[in-house]
Amino acid sequence: MVDRWVMQHQQDTWRKQAKASGYRARSAFKLKQIQDRHKLIEYGDRILDVGCHPGGWSQVAVELVGKHGKVVGVDLKSCTPVEGATLIIGNITEAFTQKVVLETIESEQIDVVVSDISPDITGKWDIDQTVSLELVAAVFDFALPILRKGGHFVTKLFQGVGVEELIDLVKPHFMTVKRFSPTASRNTSSEVFLVCKHHKPKKGPDWKIGPQFENALQTRKGGMDPLDDVASVKSTFSIRKKRTP
Repeated sequence: MVDRWVMQHQQDTWRKQAKASGYRARSAFKLKQIQDRHKLIEYGDRILDVGCHPGGWSQVAVELVGKHGKVVGVDLKSCTPVEGATLIIGNITEAFTQKVVLETIESEQIDVVVSDISPDITGKWDIDQTVSLELVAAVFDFALPILRKGGHFVTKLFQGVGVEELIDLVKPHFMTVKRFSPTASRNTSSEVFLVCKHHKPKKGPDWKIGPQFENALQTRKGGMDPLDDVASVKSTFSIRKKRTP
């Protein structure tokens, strides 16, 4: 009961701080903490915010890029306008939405992709987690061709089956790939953010992550269903949380 009270108190603190700071959601502080730690966004950058609803990350991005930067957000849900950003309603995995995004960015390349995207939740964890990773892979496949050399990409992941396979596929595209857990994340959440820095454009027929990720899941021993006789495998996954100020 004490632990639950502490957790709820911390959550209320982030909500109150977001409201007091003019942000639409506590999630804004996740991006701020990622930025403080990893320095992804610079003044004048062109930013693509995937899964931008309700607009908290776009608010932070606008602050960071300044008047000479550009922020374009996309989400299935409509958002209240964010001054300094262009928000698009659409499915980032569909060709029409991708075309609109490219036209709105008005540039052949962007500097940073930030993604807090999540699928519709069914309540079945194994299905939701797999769909979430497939969605992340699809965002990578759309964004990598337009992400400049040396650009950065940060996306939310949910730990579970397939995470290690996805990360292994992403690593060849960047100089560094690290996992980071902001203190603004709920302590009960399994989310973690994958911070990918210094994009290395990869050429050739096998550059796409989505098809390789799907194949990796299909060839995984026992498929996606757990088996009793499969030995456990040690994961490199770890999270270090800072104390909430």
